[in-house]
Amino acid sequence: MDLVVPTDKGLYCPAGDFHIDPSRPVERAVITHGHGDHARSGSKRYWGAAPGLGLLRERIGYGAGIVPLAYGQCVDFGPTRVSLHPAGHVLGSAQVRIEHDNRVWVVSGDYKRDPDPSCAPFEVVRCDVFVTEATFGLPVYRWQPTSEIAQEIFDWWQDCKAQGLCAILHCYALGKAQRILAELMRHSHETVYLHGSMTKLVKLYRDAGVAMLPTDAVGNQPKFFDWRGRLLLAPPGAGGTPWMRRFRPHSTALASGWMQAQNSSRRQAYDRGFALSDHADWPSLLRTIQETGAARVLAMHGNTEALVAWCHEQGIAAAPLQTHVNT
Repeated sequence: MDLVVPTDKGLYCPAGDFHIDPSRPVERAVITHGHGDHARSGSKRYWGAAPGLGLLRERIGYGAGIVPLAYGQCVDFGPTRVSLHPAGHVLGSAQVRIEHDNRVWVVSGDYKRDPDPSCAPFEVVRCDVFVTEATFGLPVYRWQPTSEIAQEIFDWWQDCKAQGLCAILHCYALGKAQRILAELMRHSHETVYLHGSMTKLVKLYRDAGVAMLPTDAVGNQPKFFDWRGRLLLAPPGAGGTPWMRRFRPHSTALASGWMQAQNSSRRQAYDRGFALSDHADWPSLLRTIQETGAARVLAMHGNTEALVAWCHEQGIAAAPLQTHVNT
């Protein structure tokens, strides 16, 4: 029997009787990280990586029963032994290692291999079966070094300043915003201004000891504040809303792996695009599969077909894995 199977509530380990990132309330939920599509409220009890405890409480609820586990710490669910290992995705992100009857499965969650000063680096975990994400599982996705992207973002900001424009960089509120703030410390000491949806999450990163540029909330500034030359971080959903009007004249940009596709509708909606992703690119996916030593790979989320085909070419048993089964 497989150690992990898809159900109508998400991935489930029958031998240990627990779910991983369940989509509906369950008795026991092991959470890979604090993004809303992985950490949902309503379950009876949760287990997650200790570095991300603040984020999990914010996402799931401060009254939820959350058991924090140090990376590498083992906990037994029935006959299975479970431990969490760094995934390099965001603060507190984890891979789930499950050991049972001399078999080891690893469910990667979301992960990346690129350096990131805002979270622990990815740890290769040897296993028999590797359940991998495939969000950017196509050969076209190959990331530039993060240092180069950070330089490009800084140069764009300085160009906006020279033109008397406000630089508005759209990015995800959890993970991407904090990574950008940490990376830009190499280039600046200026205050960066945050959309209200980001302020608490940035504070949680600071509370966890992550060094970032100084920040202040947009809402804390006086009515006639001069936004020219300032850098603002805002979620993609803020684009095109009345909230943006106060910052005119401005230039807009999006930091996302989807900016790798030059002709994407996302890129065309912004003045600039920076291909900065918190997911593994194609070479990193292949390298990770090889380094785990897995004889079998199950691919989920995104472009699974190309990744499964590559595994077959390497003599690795592979198949796509549905993360939700309709009933």
